[in-house]
Amino acid sequence: MTRNPYLIDGPALVSFSGGRTSGYMLRQILDAHDGQLPADIHVVFFNTGREFEQTLRFVHECSVRWSVPITWLEYDPAEPFDTSVVGYNSASRDGEPFEKIIKVRGFLPNPTMRLCTHYLKVKRGIAFMRDMLGYAEWTNVVGLRHDEPRRVARQKAMNEAGKERFETLLPLDQAKVSRQDVSAFWKRQPFDLGLPDNNGKTPLGNCDLCFMKGAATIKGIMRLFPERARWWIDMERNAPALGTLTKPEMALFRADRPSYRELLNFVRRQRDFEGGPSDDCLPCDCTD
Repeated sequence: MTRNPYLIDGPALVSFSGGRTSGYMLRQILDAHDGQLPADIHVVFFNTGREFEQTLRFVHECSVRWSVPITWLEYDPAEPFDTSVVGYNSASRDGEPFEKIIKVRGFLPNPTMRLCTHYLKVKRGIAFMRDMLGYAEWTNVVGLRHDEPRRVARQKAMNEAGKERFETLLPLDQAKVSRQDVSAFWKRQPFDLGLPDNNGKTPLGNCDLCFMKGAATIKGIMRLFPERARWWIDMERNAPALGTLTKPEMALFRADRPSYRELLNFVRRQRDFEGGPSDDCLPCDCTD
């Protein structure tokens, strides 16, 4: 018999991004374990402070409705292991963890140096499992679907390299789950994420105006929520004051397109950004 890909051997960290795909994965893992996870399987949500309120509410609702503990973690250099354990009510909502890592590292993340993913998510998971819980080795369970072949291949290559003390498991890929499967599942549920589903994609998911999203996607979000641009504009405006910038382009999240202020101005003038890279979102370690 083929082993159920959702039957996880602990110790394990199940990464719940707060999106529909990782929510679907969590439900399948719960079902495989008869509704209750073993004590050494830990579900974790990494809060950057730039998620929409609907995402935070969704994480909380999954925890309550499915009776599964979800640990909320944030980067905080003032706490042991640079990690703060928070919850739905105490979670940051104005980019505080994100801003802290920018100040500590002294420059903005960009497509080739993703401080945000590395420090706000990957290293927080390591701090939680190794330093706070004491595991020497564990499995990371990540919600990459079968219809994300490039991201799946990249993750498998990282497993092959064996540079981490954990191995990443991709049960959705093993089960050949597609975006359509995830959408169909949530249409049958009594609750949902509460963010627009555009052909199975959630442009408002993860960090609101993440620099890995395409320019047209960012402008579309700015049209609906112009106030969400303020934090990103402030980070770029304040970047030179960090004092460690060696190149002018490091004062921007993306040097290959207009700044966040310029993108917002385009939106206000109802002009489209022409030229530059395609609007395809770049591959990132953040999942749906």
